[in-house]
Amino acid sequence: MSSSPKRYSFGDDTDSFDDLDNSLDRALHSASNNLFTYSQNTPSRNASFGSAGAIPLTTIRSDSHEHERIEDNDTSSDMSPLIANSAYSHNHNLSLSSSSSSLNMAARSMSSRFKRAFRRSINLFNMAKRELDQERRRKSSTVQGMENDHPDTERCISAKTTNARSNKTYPSNAISNAKYNPITFIPIILYEQFKFFFNLYFLIVALSQIIPQLRIGYLSSYIVPLAFVLTVTMMKEAGDDIARRRRDKEQNNELYEVLNRGTSDAQLTVETKLVPAKNLRVGDLVRLHKDVRIPADMILIQSSDHTGESFIKTDQLDGETDWKLRIAPNVTQKMTNVTEMINTVSLIVGSPSKSIHHFNGKLVHHPQSSAGSASPNSHNQSFPITVDQTLWANTVLASGTAIGMVVYTGIETRQSMNTTMSGVKIGLLELEINSLSKILCVVVFILSVVLVLANGFPLKKGWYIDIMRFLILFSSIIPVSLRVNLDLAKSVYASQIQKDDDIPSTIVRTSTIPEDLGRIEYLLSDKTGTLTQNDMELKKLHLGTVSYAGETLDIVTDYVSSLLAYLDANPAGSISKKKKDLSSRVCDLVITLALCHNVTPTYEEDTDEYSNFTEVTYQAASPDEIAIVKFCESVGLRLFKRDRHSITLFHTKTNQTLEYEILYNFPFSSETKRMGIIVKDKQRDETWFMQKGADTVMATIVSTTDWLDEETGNMAREGLRTLVIGRKKLPDHLYNEFVESYQKASLAMHDRDSAMQKVISYYLEQDLELLGLTGVEDKLQLNVKTSIELLRNAGIKIWMLTGDKVETAKCVSISARLISRGQYVHEITKLGHPDMALSQLEYLRINTNACLLIDGESLGTYMKYYRDEFFKVVIKLPAVIACRCSPQQKADVAVMIRTFTGKRVCCIGDGGNDVSMIQCADVGVGIVGKEGKQASLAADFSIDQFYYLSKLLLWHGRNSYKRSAKLGQFIIHRGLLISVAQAVYSISSKFEPLALYQGWLMVGYSTFYTMAPVFSLTLDCDIDEHLTKLYPELYRELTLGKSLSYKTFFMWVFISLFQGSVIQLFSQQFHSLADSKFTIMVALSFSCLIYNELIMVAISIYKWNRVMAATIIITLLIYIGSIPFLTDYFDLKYVWSISYLWQVSLILVVSLFPVWLVQYLNRKLRPPSYAKVQQD
Repeated sequence: MSSSPKRYSFGDDTDSFDDLDNSLDRALHSASNNLFTYSQNTPSRNASFGSAGAIPLTTIRSDSHEHERIEDNDTSSDMSPLIANSAYSHNHNLSLSSSSSSLNMAARSMSSRFKRAFRRSINLFNMAKRELDQERRRKSSTVQGMENDHPDTERCISAKTTNARSNKTYPSNAISNAKYNPITFIPIILYEQFKFFFNLYFLIVALSQIIPQLRIGYLSSYIVPLAFVLTVTMMKEAGDDIARRRRDKEQNNELYEVLNRGTSDAQLTVETKLVPAKNLRVGDLVRLHKDVRIPADMILIQSSDHTGESFIKTDQLDGETDWKLRIAPNVTQKMTNVTEMINTVSLIVGSPSKSIHHFNGKLVHHPQSSAGSASPNSHNQSFPITVDQTLWANTVLASGTAIGMVVYTGIETRQSMNTTMSGVKIGLLELEINSLSKILCVVVFILSVVLVLANGFPLKKGWYIDIMRFLILFSSIIPVSLRVNLDLAKSVYASQIQKDDDIPSTIVRTSTIPEDLGRIEYLLSDKTGTLTQNDMELKKLHLGTVSYAGETLDIVTDYVSSLLAYLDANPAGSISKKKKDLSSRVCDLVITLALCHNVTPTYEEDTDEYSNFTEVTYQAASPDEIAIVKFCESVGLRLFKRDRHSITLFHTKTNQTLEYEILYNFPFSSETKRMGIIVKDKQRDETWFMQKGADTVMATIVSTTDWLDEETGNMAREGLRTLVIGRKKLPDHLYNEFVESYQKASLAMHDRDSAMQKVISYYLEQDLELLGLTGVEDKLQLNVKTSIELLRNAGIKIWMLTGDKVETAKCVSISARLISRGQYVHEITKLGHPDMALSQLEYLRINTNACLLIDGESLGTYMKYYRDEFFKVVIKLPAVIACRCSPQQKADVAVMIRTFTGKRVCCIGDGGNDVSMIQCADVGVGIVGKEGKQASLAADFSIDQFYYLSKLLLWHGRNSYKRSAKLGQFIIHRGLLISVAQAVYSISSKFEPLALYQGWLMVGYSTFYTMAPVFSLTLDCDIDEHLTKLYPELYRELTLGKSLSYKTFFMWVFISLFQGSVIQLFSQQFHSLADSKFTIMVALSFSCLIYNELIMVAISIYKWNRVMAATIIITLLIYIGSIPFLTDYFDLKYVWSISYLWQVSLILVVSLFPVWLVQYLNRKLRPPSYAKVQQD
């Protein structure tokens, strides 16, 4: 057993910072010691759950040093049970703060102000260091293999060491989802911006204007646009990060009751203190209340239920909304005081792991004689700790009150290790424009060098300055306004999405990637809460000769109403097989359904009155079982009480109870695919074995029948989750033989589980009476079927990644049409060894139209041994269903698809377990649902329903991509146009780096005179909205990236070269290059550039609207109205002459008519797909 290495060591100065911080804390403490005053006017509603052996409060006293005093009301006594005491249950979310009076007092003193400012600076510095080190630690943990499920190192954890200085070697429990900290914010933002080539190019050009010899025009015309882009980006990122920090602060400052905190590091006292979640340490004993978030990974020590049972909600961890049962160890459940718990209990656990379904550890109970010993010895007792005793961080206690011991904190918790840190997402369109910008830069450099060399040899003395001046003169080829326009366009798209009435409440959280919505080729979806509502309902009962569904279920209610009469008439439990005894068969089936489960009823208020059932809620590990129990309740047989040893049913027709003793319970597992129970009817002294399970395993257990296979197939095709129900009466001698054999098997040291299952199969699972089938429907989200069909027709490959069981996922896939009718489903499950892994893929290599269904264990094997071979095969499949996936596996799949295909991947989910997957995707979509808003807050786009996704991709994705592609091309065209004119003029001027357009003309050209009409293209659309759903195949063309490709780019380069040359050559032809004619020539050529750009925008618009028309007309009027003020650049006498009008008209006809004619003929002879459907 080795201890963990020291963590978060910043050097000796850390302790001095801590000491200074603590001294300042104590100086201000006197002003806030009365802030928290607690009352207990309301008695604990969990009092009935109090354990007889629970810990009394006689040894608990309040602290006067670190936290506020906790005062008890007269209604509560010191002898109240520890875990039943609700003194803090209504106040655990209070935040630590100083009272306003203390702040006013401190403000009067300059010394206090200085101390506070200095303290804040220290805290800021420590926070930044801690976050940097935690991120470094998080990365190193991956390298060191901390995710290993079988770690070699062990840790000994005791409640006695929680205050020890050595215990600070474990990570802080503070949550941090922020992308930046005060130290890294500016460097990271600048790096993310200037790693793009065109941003770096703009920066270099802007900085060059500081040098007088290279300055051309106004310095502000280069600096301001770049500064504007950086400022907007920084403000947006800072705002998003501040919002994340505020959410983190709320969780970090939630208060929890710690039972073993001392007044100093050197002294441990048995005291209850309110400690913020961020300050929890390994070894802390924390008391938890119902509906409270669990702040760190803990081991359940004691429960308010006398049986030691507690239920937790794990939906934010694994996506499953059913409650999970946790059981406290018997040795700690019986303890009666805190001192005993602190001195006699220690835990031995392994290194942190990512696995949320497995845990191995030991609880060591030290006899009183060895109290104080922290390591096991021969006198100690050891008890196994499994996942059944774990309380993972970010789960919620669903019942009663509990005490847990913290074993992992901060980045070592399961939640944190399965969470991928978010990064800055870059759209595919920006990457494509970045590549095109590099080509343009090369062209500019070559052109500049050629123009200098063309001036002849030997080169002039300042030839390198001439090259630099040419580079700056042609910098408009990569216009600085490109980034500004694209960023503003993204904001327009985000606004259009958020204002769409068809997808209300949609929120765009990342406005930098809306164009990627139109480029998605893989969709990875969660199941529970995303495709389904997780609202189970029993839809059908089938008894072989008759089935009940819909309105005919009322007949079942009639039969159950005479249940007691039937039982009294059949005291021996005999079953008649005559047709007239159909009501008896229905009663037998309903009784079995009401008993054969692991559901526990709980009540909001303690009552023994049978009439008050409205407050009941059901706890179970499976929503299917809850649906069945609710069905039994609806037909008149209610589950009234349930513990580990008995079940009580309530017959609503007669107001009588049926009591059964639970002798044995065999829970459901993915291996057995069935669950069973042995119960004893106390009134009739009968012992029954009842079982339900999947048809694949139950077919050989129940008595032979000719209808089972056919009916289960029919229900599966309807998308129902089927269970086969059977039972068997156990004579006393058979039951006694089973008990004897089962106890022997349970003591086996080798293959114990297998031996126990063999006993069950031999004695119990033989010739069960087949009672019937149940069909449970997991209700799909609204319009899921049509949405999935649309997305598949659009060419998007859909993967479903879920933490649920294989059978459940398969049923939902069929009902949601993820699996097509008649499509073969290739299953790979329980593949724990790599030997047979590759052979399992052979079928999929040949049949690429098949669907793959794989479980988490098999997926993990492929990811570890045959990652490349696996993904090369499965990325070609139309659909993949992965079951029992951990959150990290979901994220890994998303990353691998992106790596292998280079395609855009969209991930959608609704729970905390989906956050890693969402953040690893190119586009993350979060659904606001029953599992909370954690996925929504972490996502790039937040929606309320799954079917919103179809419009988000097919309509808004299409428009965003097509518009940005056209906008980028027009801005490049606009820059090339003026650069070509400049190049022609320079060549005609004997290759001198002379500016053709200077000052305001350069600024106005890309702003007031052309920006609005070009930007109005963000409101254009090439087809009507209804056609995107009528012809989803149009989406396939977007994924090919044809709207902005090298082909279209060079086409626009040619157009720009042609038009720029025509405009400048004709202008120079009409007017010479003489200095006296320069202003006339500039007036003609510049005016043609403006008019040419406006007309090019007009002939490129697909669908006009008022805004587009207004921008073109107003911009034209602005230019004409500004001409009288351009006396420094234009000859106004020439502008108002007839020559100006006919020369401008002639140049525009020559430059525009060929372009329009080619586009018109191409559209008629080779119309694109969107043009065809628009005509239809």
